Amino acid sequence: MSYRLGVDVGGTFTDLLLINEADSSFHIAKVPSTPADPSIGVLNGTDKVCELAGIAPGQIEHVMHGSTIATNAILTGKGARVGLVTTEGYRHVLQIARSFVPGGLGAWVIFNKTPPLAPLKLTIEARERIGANGEIVTPLNEDALRQSLRHLKRKGIDALTISLFNSYTNDAHERLAGRIAEEELPDVPVSLSCDVIPEMQEYERTITTVCNSYVRPIVAKYVRNLSDELERRSKGVKLHILRSDGGLTPPAGAETVPVNLLMSGPAGGVAGALWIARQAGFENLLTFDMGGTSTDVCLIRDGLAQTRRDTTVGDLTVRASSLDVRSVGAGGGSIAHVPELTKALRVGPESAGADPGPAAYAKGGSAPTVTDANVVLGYLPASSRLGGDMQIDRAKAEAAVGAIAEALDFSVERAAQGIYDIVNENMVGALRLVSVQQGNDPRDFALIAFGGAGPLHGNALARILDCWPVIVPPGPGVLCAYGDATTRSRDEASRSLMRRFSQTSAAEVGEIFADLSAAAARTLDAEGIAETERSTSYEVDVRYSGQVLSLPVAVDIDAFRENGLAHIGDSFDALHEKLYTFALESEREIINLRAIVQGRETLADAGRITRGNSDPSAAKVAEEKIFADGGWQDATIYQRDLLQAGNIIAGPAIITQLDSTTLILPGHDGEIDDLGNILIRPQSAG
Repeated sequence: MSYRLGVDVGGTFTDLLLINEADSSFHIAKVPSTPADPSIGVLNGTDKVCELAGIAPGQIEHVMHGSTIATNAILTGKGARVGLVTTEGYRHVLQIARSFVPGGLGAWVIFNKTPPLAPLKLTIEARERIGANGEIVTPLNEDALRQSLRHLKRKGIDALTISLFNSYTNDAHERLAGRIAEEELPDVPVSLSCDVIPEMQEYERTITTVCNSYVRPIVAKYVRNLSDELERRSKGVKLHILRSDGGLTPPAGAETVPVNLLMSGPAGGVAGALWIARQAGFENLLTFDMGGTSTDVCLIRDGLAQTRRDTTVGDLTVRASSLDVRSVGAGGGSIAHVPELTKALRVGPESAGADPGPAAYAKGGSAPTVTDANVVLGYLPASSRLGGDMQIDRAKAEAAVGAIAEALDFSVERAAQGIYDIVNENMVGALRLVSVQQGNDPRDFALIAFGGAGPLHGNALARILDCWPVIVPPGPGVLCAYGDATTRSRDEASRSLMRRFSQTSAAEVGEIFADLSAAAARTLDAEGIAETERSTSYEVDVRYSGQVLSLPVAVDIDAFRENGLAHIGDSFDALHEKLYTFALESEREIINLRAIVQGRETLADAGRITRGNSDPSAAKVAEEKIFADGGWQDATIYQRDLLQAGNIIAGPAIITQLDSTTLILPGHDGEIDDLGNILIRPQSAG
């Protein structure tokens, strides 16, 4: 009997889901994360979930892991010391960057630019030049390059990036420079821009490859150590790491191109939401993943998650495909404070994290957090045991929130309600970014709430956005691990073309698609995934001639073969009109082309629960008071694993389970479907 393990490492908890591949039954575990070395938490959780399932670790055949190791390296500035090789005359490419200052009008006055990941003192120039059409204008001066690389060696770099001008049209010089670097710096990992992102625009290509070098040593060490330890415990186990675009990559891919892992953690939640929602019959979703440190949101239309060509972490943006996930510093551990100057309540982005955590965890924390506010309001009952073994201390939560109440001259309940409302508005802002600001009406979507804290806030967010139903999946606290365990292998290949439609043809574009498809398939070839178990999709970056920015357009390959470039043009016009309300008569221009190859989907079944009637009283465990809509109200507490399909739970109510707690507000009902999902709607909607 074989097992598949999904692992998601968050800022506060590490979640694990163990699936029996024979009958799709599963076990879940939740253990505290270990920020100093995340692999310790992974291994602790593996031991715990195996113990719960009554199996030996050696019975696990596949481990799918969503990791934040690359993200954290960027956010904390604890990546590698990177050396950079550019073409002569382009040494300041990272310093010049793009003219963009985050913030509102006048933000440039206070903007402090983050130092480049590869400092100027570690940047050298190669005497060479490739023309725009790929011709060699100036041959590479190999002797001068060797002297410069020896200078970098004396500086003690940890990783090296080589990004030469126009190398996307001809990579001969870049590959030669790479071979020379391997001879001169044999112990330093070398990243070539022609391997990481062979596309036009020298800044985007350079910063992306430098970022790859910046996180490469730490990711490689982590993946190698985890892989070795898993192999020691489970002989022959296959480890895969989740990519930012929602696909899986083997350890070798994670070690060599870790820039594709920057949004690995949030991608797992989107994959899990897709998996459960598809089986429940929902195709249009707003995903809402609220953990202990942050909240991640994404939009899914027609069963497909929205993607983007850029990945942003902090104020760093690189060109790497990712799901269009937007994150805000709002989580259960977000700390509330009242600035002395304004006396206005603020929540986050600072977080109590896993250590010491919220005051209610009784682990030494004293700062008031969102979790403490939920405890004071009665939404998180004192009888709750987070992860199965962490008890809530209501007195400590009240003392922490009391400091906010004193500063504002409020009652403790009113202060807690303020914390709850403000963090909800912060998260609504993120949801509007992926919906309203991209031409989508939230009322056309269901809201799927997950993460350890998501089900406590989902009902309130849907009431603001008017998006129904709120879907709370059976294992909301470990849904990211569900996504890790049920996603599929994926890789992509891209190439710049830079041709107006009149300068190319459907035949030329079709040939490039075929080449890119073969290149992207090599990773799946190495994993032994048969061609019959693969699917291939295509994208083209298009713009109107004269524009600076382009839009990624999905290509239906059958429609392309039938209608040629007209299919791409019509799709681009429709997308441009949706985003900007107009289309132009100008000639269209192809910038980049991509092929994405994926393995088959995991066939794990969510399973069905026992069907009952509308009466949920058999699952009732207690009654408590909660503070909602300005006053204390009687609420019923239910135990989730005792609920049956067809049960209808009238709010106010609280549903408790091992990995999360769900709040149903007054005036709302929660219906249990055949999969065990809770579907929350206003009572007026029936």
